[in-house]
Amino acid sequence: MRETFQVCRKEFRSFFASPAAYLLLGVFLVAVHFIVFWGEAFFARNTADLRPLFEWFPLLLIFLVAALTMRSWSEERRSGTLQTLLTVPVSPGSLIAGKLLAGLALLIVGLGLTLPLPITVSLLGPLDWGPVVGGYVATLFLGLAYLAIGLCMSSLTSNAVIALILTTATCGVLYVIGAPVITGLFGYGIGHWLEHFGTGSRFDDITRGVLDIRDLFYYLTIAGVFLALNRLSLERLRWAGNPRNRNHRLWGAATVLVLANLLLVNVWLAPVNTLRLDLTEGNRYTLSATTLESVQRLQEPVTIRAYFSGKTHPMLSPLVPRLRDLLNEYAVMTDRRVRVRVVDPTENKEAEKRAASRYGVEPVPFQTSSRYESSVVNAYFNVVIEYGNQHETLGFRDLIRVERGSGSEIDVALNNPEYEITRAIRKLAGKYAAGGNLLARLDGNTRLTAYASSADQLPEPLAKLRGNLGGLFETLGKESNGGLATDVVTPDPEVENRLTGELGLKPLVAGLNDPNPFWFHLLLERGDQQVEVTLPDKLTKAALRRNIEAALKRLTPGALETVTLVTPNDQGRRRRRAAAGGPRFSRLNNALAESRQVETSQLSNGRVPPQTDLLMVMAPETLSDKQLFAIDQFLMRGGKVVMATSPYQVTVGRSLRASRHESGVSQWLKHHGLTVRDRLVADGRNATVPLPVTRTVSGRRFREIRMQPYPFAPDLRGNQLNPDSPITASMNQLTMTWASPIRVDSEANSDRTVTELLRSSSQTWLQKKASVLPDFQTYPETGFAQSDQAGAQPMAVSIKGRFNSFFAGKPSPLLGDSSDKKAEQQSNQEKGSDSPNYTRVIEKSPESASLVLVASNAFGSDATLQLLSQTGGSLYSKPLTFLRNTVAWSLEDPALLALRGSSHEARTLVPLDPQSKRYWEYGNYALSGLGLVVIWLWRRLVRRRDEAFYRTIKAEV
Repeated sequence: MRETFQVCRKEFRSFFASPAAYLLLGVFLVAVHFIVFWGEAFFARNTADLRPLFEWFPLLLIFLVAALTMRSWSEERRSGTLQTLLTVPVSPGSLIAGKLLAGLALLIVGLGLTLPLPITVSLLGPLDWGPVVGGYVATLFLGLAYLAIGLCMSSLTSNAVIALILTTATCGVLYVIGAPVITGLFGYGIGHWLEHFGTGSRFDDITRGVLDIRDLFYYLTIAGVFLALNRLSLERLRWAGNPRNRNHRLWGAATVLVLANLLLVNVWLAPVNTLRLDLTEGNRYTLSATTLESVQRLQEPVTIRAYFSGKTHPMLSPLVPRLRDLLNEYAVMTDRRVRVRVVDPTENKEAEKRAASRYGVEPVPFQTSSRYESSVVNAYFNVVIEYGNQHETLGFRDLIRVERGSGSEIDVALNNPEYEITRAIRKLAGKYAAGGNLLARLDGNTRLTAYASSADQLPEPLAKLRGNLGGLFETLGKESNGGLATDVVTPDPEVENRLTGELGLKPLVAGLNDPNPFWFHLLLERGDQQVEVTLPDKLTKAALRRNIEAALKRLTPGALETVTLVTPNDQGRRRRRAAAGGPRFSRLNNALAESRQVETSQLSNGRVPPQTDLLMVMAPETLSDKQLFAIDQFLMRGGKVVMATSPYQVTVGRSLRASRHESGVSQWLKHHGLTVRDRLVADGRNATVPLPVTRTVSGRRFREIRMQPYPFAPDLRGNQLNPDSPITASMNQLTMTWASPIRVDSEANSDRTVTELLRSSSQTWLQKKASVLPDFQTYPETGFAQSDQAGAQPMAVSIKGRFNSFFAGKPSPLLGDSSDKKAEQQSNQEKGSDSPNYTRVIEKSPESASLVLVASNAFGSDATLQLLSQTGGSLYSKPLTFLRNTVAWSLEDPALLALRGSSHEARTLVPLDPQSKRYWEYGNYALSGLGLVVIWLWRRLVRRRDEAFYRTIKAEV
């Protein structure tokens, strides 16, 4: 080792003996920075990662390493010093290892000078350091392999230029062999086999942030192969001119044996997919505990069928093996409770026919082009998850994400397939549970109690229904095998006090013409959870059973929950509102439907659908008393309510128009200690959005679209997204639009848990005027009038605990104002009900009730998402992520929430003006140049010290 380090030290110093080393490193650094800031348009991508840099490293290293190693042995051979080196008492192995370590040390210096880049990205956005660390590790291993190739090629010739060409050609062949330009010429099988030999394809796997022993050992194999060949070439130089003998043949046989063993170890490691280290934040590429737990709870195995074409689009081809490896991990890590089948429908016509008829799997046409032709490829890229008699099909739109790269290029990558697959498994399991026998799944901790007055005190329809309760409860008890305890209680004064005081229940009345109170309540209890069974419109035994089963789904673990979505699009003004560019929420509906059952309702009958687990009210508009009563009573029953509302409505179309908006819920919110203030939040830390701007040229006014910093789109990061709340803990950025501040009455919410979810920055000011377009003539700097700063303002809060009804002490709006019983009965017949409005006001909710308020009408709307998406190259889905996280938190589904937290959420940069972007770019050039200057000064100091030492020795001698 001492000899090796001496050789390494000598070679490392010789690199800097001439300006060539500084010139080489300088060109390398300029190329790196040019690729990041110009070639890959770092700021235009608006993503906090260094993926484009590491994608170019395999090519840059070819030329860097070839230039470093071209003179290693060739110069020795040309000057005749190689024979002297081979005769000195230093082993050839030490010479080779020393030169290799010296080249690796110089490579580390070059990579170290690029460190300002990841540091800059981490300062401008939430950088995931796992892929960065993986990228640098992969670069070192790849550089080690290239250095071994360069040393071997340099030992074959005395001409440094020829050594440079040989090294570049050999490294280039190893890189190109696994590139899509070659693998795309073959089918999936051969292409996947070729990818195992490509240095670039192996490099891509590591730069994802996953250190796989197979990839690392592959680079070590290349290094070992060419180092062995280098050793053999030096031995052959020592034999030059001598007749071949047994020792020569032994050297050849030993070299062949070493090469064969290195290759065989790669073959042995190929099927091993567990020896790896996931460095990514949240371990994106490792099956989470949530997935394993979800699969373990299944009652029967899951079958996953992956349909991949042998011939597919070049951008999809590299994703196939990664997705296949993930599916194999499902099979291995879940004790074979997941069965995986990989099928190529283009080679199996029977499987293709079955996939189309049973699962609806059809090929997707992709336009491909090459230098010779342009064609269309009909490719399969689908995953089908089958559980019981249910199945769900995931297409390439579910499994991959497409983002804009530099210029007109696009980037294609997997979009957290584990979340999509596990979500589908959980959804199918929920459907299976909902469609199967819910009663059989009860474990004895559930009780159904009917609090009903005696038959003579009940109206005729309810008296008849009460007589059927005994038979219905007996049937339910038998079907549950004792898992459901049932009881019918006639309330006495003590029970009435408990119902009124603890549960907030009140007696019912049949209507205005029959004000005599009576009791008829069905209550399901499981532990601390309580769910009231709503009375059906048709008071029949079958209808009541359906409502009981709907309530049981809310208490049964694993059952598929139902989200009822209330939007203004389904009201009577749909066409006019759509034409005006009003809020539509189709994307939100689709996003929620990925893991929940979604229904839409306008609550016009004053009741929330009985199967509802969560009520989401988006941009409510002049809600009637009946609609407000439905929301209030759902909350009083322990329901979960998510509401997005604001006093301002902004219409997004060819222009932006703001107007006052009356929601009809302001007094209801104020009753619960929440006030959405009549102001718009304008934040100095904001996002850049395309805005219509009026410009005057030669007396004529033109309107054009410009990307402008927009104060009504606050850019929330860090502590502005509550890190202690499960809703926002996994989010790194969120852009709000046209939000209002929320005032929380601490006294009214003293007994409830209030959590602030979203908060603006300290650079916030408030605007009352409904003007959201910039006016650069009046305000030439920013386009908006800036008032005194109001400080950080809350824009979204969650409240959990016991609520008091807004309608407490008031008559129910469902009683109406009918003056005679005949008119009321006629009204019931028109609604399809055979019973009067048996209603009352629940005055108090259980502790499980929760309310989430977002102070923006445009939050999550289609038009807003489309507007924010024009800044980047893909759909801006952060608001949808926030709302889905809110649903998961409200329904107490932390497992799915945690799994979504590990998703490949886009990490955006902080908003910067063009001047600041130039400063950051030029600052990186300056820091790298400063690093070269420091190395030059260090070498000058070392050289002067050595020269002084040699002069002292010479004087003494």
